[in-house]
Amino acid sequence: MTILTMESLDIPPSSVVSAFIFCILTYCLILLFNSMLLATIVAQRNLHKPMYILLFNLTICDLMGATAFYPQLVCSILSQSREISYPACALQGILLHVYGGGSLSFLSVMAYDRYVAICKPLRYNNLMTQSTLVKLIFMVWSVNITLIGTSFILTISTEICRTNIVDMNCNNPSLMKLICEDTRVMNYFGYVTVILLQSFSLLTVSLTYIKILITCLSTKQAKSISKAMQTCGTHLVVFLSFEINTLFLLTSHRLESVSPHLRRAFGISIIIFPPILNPLIYGLKTREIRQTIFKFIQRKISSI
Repeated sequence: MTILTMESLDIPPSSVVSAFIFCILTYCLILLFNSMLLATIVAQRNLHKPMYILLFNLTICDLMGATAFYPQLVCSILSQSREISYPACALQGILLHVYGGGSLSFLSVMAYDRYVAICKPLRYNNLMTQSTLVKLIFMVWSVNITLIGTSFILTISTEICRTNIVDMNCNNPSLMKLICEDTRVMNYFGYVTVILLQSFSLLTVSLTYIKILITCLSTKQAKSISKAMQTCGTHLVVFLSFEINTLFLLTSHRLESVSPHLRRAFGISIIIFPPILNPLIYGLKTREIRQTIFKFIQRKISSI
């Protein structure tokens, strides 16, 4: 079995225990926050609506990304070794790419849902039916898994002549740098995958929010505008932060002049921050979820 070596963590021996505790606590918090969000959506029938079901799928993506990253990182810290088998590296890369592509796609579908709810409220139940929702969710998962799976099949089916991963985690661009053969087909397919996913996300969110803005301005009602901004603000903040980080990360992999330290920072931040911030942002800013969680906590406290 081929053994690969990832970039060193550069953790001094005196800080190993602190780094281990920090990673364990962060991963446990991610599991706790996201599990609470999932359980709340499943348990409360009033949350069985398209927006929250899409949020449920977004949370699954966050858990997938965190689980692909943190356990391997904790093992590296404990063993002080950055070695990983080629199949394990490929699996980590696939999960992280599905997490990234799935998150962007579900955030885009959530933007469409907000557009229908605000701009076509009387037709919402007819447009966002259970059948339509299932088709949208199936489309997101199937397209992402197909595109990313094909990219990795093209990569891992080729012989490698290097074993050093020039990144803090495994991903397709880093695995492609291990290949000494012609990688033009893989590069072209990678570009097509990025263009398709990014175009879908950017066009969907841009068009829907332009329509939402026009609708809000045309109503000229402060209460309606405030409600729409409150509903969409949370989603837009999450999408923009994820999209900007993704664009910087993709650019840093394509341009050799970009500092490797900067590339690693973008790569790590897109895995660390969204899984822990998304449940907090949606849980605190979404009234239905916030009230449900607070009521559950109050019941538990009163029963003690």
